[in-house]
Amino acid sequence: MKKGIHPEYKPATITCACGNVIETHSTRGSFSVEICSACHPFFTGKQKLVDSAGRVERFKKKYAKRYGGN
Repeated sequence: MKKGIHPEYKPATITCACGNVIETHSTRGSFSVEICSACHPFFTGKQKLVDSAGRVERFKKKYAKRYGGN
């Protein structure tokens, strides 16, 4: 590697909104994220629905008529 052209690769802490803290290295430094592998539905197997302004209910109501669901 050439000297003086690469960014500094330093220890970093990634903090999730769920409270999970991950120690790693980064050129960016420490930062926070909203979702991580400890709380993401794909990895946990638990589904989280965040309903804002009744969107989930409107969706269920709309497609219940078409496909005969609840």
